[in-house]
Amino acid sequence: MSNEAGTATTAAEPAPEAEPLPHGIGASLPHADARAKTEGTFPYAADLWAEGLLWAAVLRSPHAHARIVSIDTTHAREMPGVRAVITHEDVPGTPRHGRGTPDRPVFASEVVRHHGEPIAAVAADHPDTARMAAAAVIVEYEVLDPVTDPEQAFEAEPLHPDGNLIRHIPLHHGDPGAVGEIVVEGQYRIGRADPAPIGAEAGLAVPRPDGGVELYLASTDPHTDRNTAAACYGLSPDRVKIVVTGVPGATADREDQGFQLPLGLLALKTGCPVKLTASREESFLGHAHRHPTLLRYRHHADAEGRLVKVEAQILLDAGAYADTSADALAAAVSFACGPYVVPNAFIEGWAVRTNNPPSGHVRGEGAMQVCAAYEAQMDKLAKKLGLDPAEVRLRNVLATGDVLPIGQTVTCPAPVAELLQAVRDFPLPALPKDTPEEEWLLPGGPEGAGEPGAVRRGVGYGLGMVHMLGAEGADEVSTATVKVHDGIATVLCAAVETGQGFTTLARQIVQETLGVEEVHVAPVDTDQPPAGAGCRGRHTWVSGGAVERAAKMVRTQLLQPLAHKFGMSTELLQITDGKITSYDGVLSTTVTEAMEGKELWATAQCRPHPTEPLDASGQGDAFVGLAFCAIRAVVDVDVELGSVRVVELAVAQDVGRVLNPAQLAARIEAGVTQGVGIALTENLRTPRGLIRHPDLTGYALPTALDAPDIRIVKLVEERDVVAPFGAKSVSAVPVVTAPAAIASAVRAATGRPVNRLPIRPQAAVVTDR
Repeated sequence: MSNEAGTATTAAEPAPEAEPLPHGIGASLPHADARAKTEGTFPYAADLWAEGLLWAAVLRSPHAHARIVSIDTTHAREMPGVRAVITHEDVPGTPRHGRGTPDRPVFASEVVRHHGEPIAAVAADHPDTARMAAAAVIVEYEVLDPVTDPEQAFEAEPLHPDGNLIRHIPLHHGDPGAVGEIVVEGQYRIGRADPAPIGAEAGLAVPRPDGGVELYLASTDPHTDRNTAAACYGLSPDRVKIVVTGVPGATADREDQGFQLPLGLLALKTGCPVKLTASREESFLGHAHRHPTLLRYRHHADAEGRLVKVEAQILLDAGAYADTSADALAAAVSFACGPYVVPNAFIEGWAVRTNNPPSGHVRGEGAMQVCAAYEAQMDKLAKKLGLDPAEVRLRNVLATGDVLPIGQTVTCPAPVAELLQAVRDFPLPALPKDTPEEEWLLPGGPEGAGEPGAVRRGVGYGLGMVHMLGAEGADEVSTATVKVHDGIATVLCAAVETGQGFTTLARQIVQETLGVEEVHVAPVDTDQPPAGAGCRGRHTWVSGGAVERAAKMVRTQLLQPLAHKFGMSTELLQITDGKITSYDGVLSTTVTEAMEGKELWATAQCRPHPTEPLDASGQGDAFVGLAFCAIRAVVDVDVELGSVRVVELAVAQDVGRVLNPAQLAARIEAGVTQGVGIALTENLRTPRGLIRHPDLTGYALPTALDAPDIRIVKLVEERDVVAPFGAKSVSAVPVVTAPAAIASAVRAATGRPVNRLPIRPQAAVVTDR
């Protein structure tokens, strides 16, 4: 090597040793798949291929509500290249499916209940042929008036054999006669938001020689999806296998089961591999959305601003099918008062069917909607009392040992006051200068029509809470196996990596516990024991806990021979930086030496303590753990145009324990940015039940230009003793809190009530300046 620049290494100057890569709990390990994703080599379902591949297409209803008079598939079947056309008549097993409540048909047969409901599916030798054949299926409809107002659903004719009411929860806590000196009321509406995954749904179905089928999908809950598919196909679960492909981001359950099921049916019927790649329009029509919600609130407080009673009515629009609406309603009703001490609470909650697109699990479901409403009420209370909005909140915040309106005692860390004080005391951002070169700082950006003199700055607050894991008696369990051979560890766990970083965490756990640096996480399929759904941060808790227990069992297997040899217990040995040492220094060896010639493995489960369903009065220990967040929002509002620019969001969050600092910060920032979209831009419009502009031009997601400065001002690491590692989930609670904080800041800037999300320009216009 040339030494012209004086930088080459010579024999007299040995190269410096490379610093060891970070590993173990607390290190900022990069995602294992980060390089492949950035280079474009990561295998997604849309990239899959198989010999003899056929292509699928699905015919969907153009109507929100209609009676099916007839379905004629003759023309489609006769088209050259078409190998199969299937309808409801070709479903051999259970005709219904659904994430929470199985009430949805694979194909509509007599009645269409929402825009985009599947009617038929086609398999052909070319994707264009499949699409043309699907369009050639002739369906005669008798169009019916859709029920799109959830308030009308109570009196409307039943839209479904199970009726229009999915669930009603009346929560009664305390004295119904209690009243406060100060009373504030409000009505609030939350719009329909879409999870808008990075990649649309795609999958491949391959028939098996035993008459079964393998599905290659971006499933976030493969075992549940397998069981559903097997029931609809009329097969035993052991004859259906789901192999999880790369998941291109997930902020919900990700995969529409109505998309998966026709795929397998076509493969079984044709005996050939069948692939389906949904368009963005099909994705919008098929998967579940966030529940649009109508909320009415009345808050009672004493003269000092301390809450006396909260009364509320919450109505969730579930759309055509139940999905997970019962769970979303439980969260909404349980957290309707927010992270505040409320001695008396009377909440009525309903989830109803309409002819709108189906709603389901989307990050922070139920909790996000009520947060926007109860924080608006706290702003009204502060205004009526003449108090600072942060001060009113501080006088009422929840703490460990307090009781929720559902009667459950908060046993986990609840440092809500500390979080709020941290964001309140954080320095405010500087005001933008009124100069042409700073125009991009104004609402509307460069070339905007606004004038600097019309811009007002507002500061607002939001306090949010979410539950972790399932609720109301859900059996949260996960299984993991850890194997070590030749100094390499392998983790087998059916926890799907959806972007939350589980595979990275699993590597860190094994590195920390066993001192093995090279750790691989096996791909996920349903031949492994179930690990449950990838939502609510549950894999950090239950799947991470299962990996930790399995790794500790392997650790015991590794250390027992050494402990026996030196006449001591394994508790007196420790593993640090790949070395095994005893408390007295007598024993010192490396993990590699101790592992030589051995193959160790162990399987373990993690199951949190049980919960119970809410009773007839909305009472019960329904949740395993809670997470809290405080956000202070600073916004600039052009009060002539109604345009809003979020300047800064200061975030404080209780995280239990930081397991991967870089990953945790990224998850919080992503959640906050998603909350910006919910607050300002994301609104899936459905006039008369029809999705208008089902694409990413009509549905406005926040971009990098919309993202504000996000300041993580405090992370409270007060470990939850019942959680593995003491950690809490971090992604959902900033999504829940950010929209409420932004709305609060817009109220402060404009003096307007701002009672609807997303915030429409007319809601931020001030006419009496």
